[in-house]
Amino acid sequence: MTFQRARSAEQREERRRTILDTARKMLDEMPVAEVSLNELSRRVGLAKSNVLRYFESREAVLLELLDSALHDWLAEATGEVAEGVDPDRPARERAEAFAAVVSRSLARHTVLCDLIGAQAGVLEHNVSTDVVVRFKRSALGSLDTMAGLLRSAVPEVGDSAASVCLLGMILAGSLQTHCRPSPSALAAYAADPALAALHLDLAPALTQGLTLLITGAMAAQMP
Repeated sequence: MTFQRARSAEQREERRRTILDTARKMLDEMPVAEVSLNELSRRVGLAKSNVLRYFESREAVLLELLDSALHDWLAEATGEVAEGVDPDRPARERAEAFAAVVSRSLARHTVLCDLIGAQAGVLEHNVSTDVVVRFKRSALGSLDTMAGLLRSAVPEVGDSAASVCLLGMILAGSLQTHCRPSPSALAAYAADPALAALHLDLAPALTQGLTLLITGAMAAQMP
């Protein structure tokens, strides 16, 4: 694909969308760390300097993808929580159901978890303050949406809902890394069954962690 110079706002927006769509497809093929600006430019059909006309860095592209992925996931998770959490069950059971529903949903969105895991250590570097401010303002909105989902399912968490959700998403990003062991680690698990407790699967591990966060927040609300 080769582009002519963009001369209108519509053409420039088309370039931006193409760059984002191409980067999104690359993330389906490779981890965040392997997405390079050189390869992105090659696939888009633009010189690297031209890609940088639309995004100030590789990290800026990936931050925008993270923001978009969060919004898309929350739209999907809203219906899943409504279907998967019975409001007539006791608080503890609702907490466990919410944790399970959200964890299974996130486990299906591996690219989102990869991006969350890379956010602080990679994506928020090599970008301007303006880019980070814009991303974080949007992320606050996403956090409020998720906290609202939690409060609707488990109102007993009270004012701790946002903190629980923030820590839960950070946990999801970190667990995604631990749940994809290297070939050497897989061989170690096979060689020594006693190490099996360290071989984590994302959905159940995240369910356990989220349940602990939610029930801990519930306990803190008690007089």
